[in-house]
Amino acid sequence: MNLELRHLRVVCAIAETGSVTKAASTLGLAQPALTAQLQRIERTLGGPLFERDRRGARPTALGELVLSRARVLLPAMKGLQDEAARLAGAGDAPRRYRFGGVNSPILGRLVHRLAAEQPQAQITTYASWSVDELAQLVAGGRLDFALTGVCGDSAPSAESGLCWREVSIDPVHVLLPESHPLAGADEIALADLRHEQWVAAPGDGCFGDCFAAACARAGFTPRKVYEADIRGCLDLVDAGEGIALCQATFRPVAGQVTRRLAGTPLRWRLMFGWHPESPAAGVADLVLESALAAYADSLAAHPAYLAWLLRNPGFGVRQPSGV
Repeated sequence: MNLELRHLRVVCAIAETGSVTKAASTLGLAQPALTAQLQRIERTLGGPLFERDRRGARPTALGELVLSRARVLLPAMKGLQDEAARLAGAGDAPRRYRFGGVNSPILGRLVHRLAAEQPQAQITTYASWSVDELAQLVAGGRLDFALTGVCGDSAPSAESGLCWREVSIDPVHVLLPESHPLAGADEIALADLRHEQWVAAPGDGCFGDCFAAACARAGFTPRKVYEADIRGCLDLVDAGEGIALCQATFRPVAGQVTRRLAGTPLRWRLMFGWHPESPAAGVADLVLESALAAYADSLAAHPAYLAWLLRNPGFGVRQPSGV
């Protein structure tokens, strides 16, 4: 006979009630049937599990060993069964939400919303500087959704076969130290920054063709560009060694300010992507709604920018549309 979980439940029931008769009543079995089952279990394990007399049944040393293992295995199996039942009964909801992001301004708020609405959901995040890498991970089934940005009217590569939807479109701002001569202006002409050095994070962003083209239209070629991670960029700006482009909802650290570029020469489109044949596709629209709400939430910390958006309806949160 092979030992099964039901046999371990029998052993635990006898130990907990202290009697084969009481255990049989608890398990809904006849006492002779439970006694015969206990005997088969003891033969399989090679010795008696209980000492039985008029006072009841007490575990032997072998019985204590079996009980110690059973009290670990049975709750673990129960937990596995409960978790499987929750996931199987989740309907259209995915078993997990796996997000990849490229410096996304709404990832934290999106995760917060989903975690509050679906406490049992498994949510993970992955960061990359590359839109293409995230698209490949989503296409390969290693991520469910990607939150990325593209400059101007460009769109993420279609090679991965992902569906892309626009969450928002925002004017690109510039990050300056408070001591900068132009820090007091509400907006700054890009041409007025012709003599500046710049800092940028690695990977995809506006420091490619879009930025070079915007500077050319303003009549200059940008000077030196330092490349660093986000913390390094902030340090370089703080030290006065350069200025940086940033998203409109970026919250600067103490001693730094963000300012609009006059005429919005650069625009940043926040994109949400998934693979149409993935399990996550069934809830992509619902997650997109949460992403749109997360973007709206992010505006609360930027009342001046929110007021600007109200005057410029071509920017801000977008209605879902195919790309």
